[in-house]
Amino acid sequence: MQKRKLGKSGLEVSAIGLGCMGMSYANGTPPDRKEMIALLRAAVDRGVTFFDTAEVYGPFTNEELVGEALAPVRDQVVIATKFGMKLGTSAMDSRPEHIREVAEASLKRLRIDTIDLLYQHRVDPDVPIEDVAGTVKDLIRQGKVRHFGLSEAGVKTIRRAHAVQPVTALQSEYSLWWRKPEEELLPTLEDLGIGFVPFSPLGKGFLTGKIDEKTTFEKADFRNIVPRFEPAARKANQALVDLLGEVAKRKQATPAQIALAWLLAQKPWIVPIPGTTKLHRLEENLGAADVALTPEDLRAIDQAASKIQVEGARYPEELEKRTGL
Repeated sequence: MQKRKLGKSGLEVSAIGLGCMGMSYANGTPPDRKEMIALLRAAVDRGVTFFDTAEVYGPFTNEELVGEALAPVRDQVVIATKFGMKLGTSAMDSRPEHIREVAEASLKRLRIDTIDLLYQHRVDPDVPIEDVAGTVKDLIRQGKVRHFGLSEAGVKTIRRAHAVQPVTALQSEYSLWWRKPEEELLPTLEDLGIGFVPFSPLGKGFLTGKIDEKTTFEKADFRNIVPRFEPAARKANQALVDLLGEVAKRKQATPAQIALAWLLAQKPWIVPIPGTTKLHRLEENLGAADVALTPEDLRAIDQAASKIQVEGARYPEELEKRTGL
């Protein structure tokens, strides 16, 4: 597996990481725990060194899962987790005392002495970002955290935080069907030397080509409340999947691999974290690192994609309000 550095931080990780949320949260009935431990260890065996979790995933159970699975290979991996959610509500909580409490609890659940990358999960409008960055800076001085990250933050917040404690990575949604980060976010990250970690790089599964307008999801699956996953929107958005499929045939790859390869080709400091609960999907995703898209390929994809109007919001209105602050 190729390696990449997240911006100017020097933090080196596998070119493709693994989002662990779905192993215990958000996508319906959680899979078998032993199977997920085996999957996490299989990812390490295949060169993945970057694993993403959060206290709210479960809550708590995902960190515990990741901690147990990766304990035998702790020195080989980079573990990222997050603070800032008020559990059981839709509210934020990034008060300094709460950040410290969450960090201590995450260390125990993850079975580690230092959190490699600690993200603020969402910006808290009630706590100055300078206070948040300063608290993480203190945790870094204490050796409890190595790197500071933000998730779904806007460019003004990023700059203010970075002035207090250098931000190593920004995590936000980015893919061929959500390209808003290209407007302001990517130029800002490049200017500041911050790495970018796209979540949902496969459009919550849609860009794999395995979901269509007739697909049904479990009752507890988050996609049931996402406007972009309403049947009419899925039908309209099939054009984007068809485009990926056409490119995939030419490159002897799969649509998912083309979607990930496209992301990798955008900037050398971009590290997507597709999630999966299946070994064959993991191997398929990792294979994207070996798919080379030429400048001509990228131009053709952009030209074709520019003619496709993606339908449906990526979040329900209430959740979208919590992003880009």
